[in-house]
Formats: sequence, C-alpha cells, structure tokens
Amino acid sequence: MIVLDTNIVLDAFLFHDPAAAPLKLALASQKIQWIATQPMRDELARVLAYPKIVVRLTFYQRTAAAVLAQFDELVRSVDVAPKASVTCADPDDQKFIDLAVAHKAPLLSKDRAVLCMAKRLLALDVRAQTAIDFVA
Repeated sequence: MIVLDTNIVLDAFLFHDPAAAPLKLALASQKIQWIATQPMRDELARVLAYPKIVVRLTFYQRTAAAVLAQFDELVRSVDVAPKASVTCADPDDQKFIDLAVAHKAPLLSKDRAVLCMAKRLLALDVRAQTAIDFVA
C-alpha cells in the first residue's frame, strides 16, 4: 500500500515527470496499491481547477476529468483515517499523514511540511519520502 500526496499525483498523471514513471508502472501493474480517501480526491479536483494548473492541462492536452478518471481507476478508496499522533504544520497535508499512519503505508510527497516530519513518521512505521527516493 502507498499514499500519494497531490503533488505526486500531478507529477505522475499531469506533468508526466520521468521520475514518476516507475511509480506509474508499479500502480498500473498492481505491484503496489494506492489508497486514498474522498477528501484527497476532492483536493485533487480543486487543484486541477487552479488557473496555473488549467494552463498546464491545456499544455499537456489533458482534462481535469481525465486526470480524475485515472485517479478513480488506480486508487482503492478507503475511509478517512483518524487523526494521527503527529501533526503537520500544513493542515492540508494532515489527511495524507493520517492515512499513511493508519495503514503504516509509505507516503510519497514533495511537500516540505510533510518531508520535515520524516523522522517522526518513521517512528510510527511510515516512510515519508519523494517519488525519486521511492523508485531508487
């Protein structure tokens, strides 16, 4: 199981970041299972409507609906996790931490507020790291 922060989802399914290619392959081949909650999907939908992201959607000839369809196809939807014993400085990232802690799943993120918690999360059996570290 794995938890993906919104920025990793964008790298993989909108920006086609080469560093995310192994992650995409592992998800498509079901070597790893991505778990997410409805609030995570809602956040992705909201971010896909940001003006800067709309420009990128046009550039990559993608639609928000197509990115959300990929999310729906690849993710296993789970219930919202209870609040973890650690708190993120960025409240928007707390849901990812809570889910990763509840399932003891790696959390892939490029968000500093998440990555600075790596040691505290490791004590809870959660690896917080970037996709590049994950595929290395």
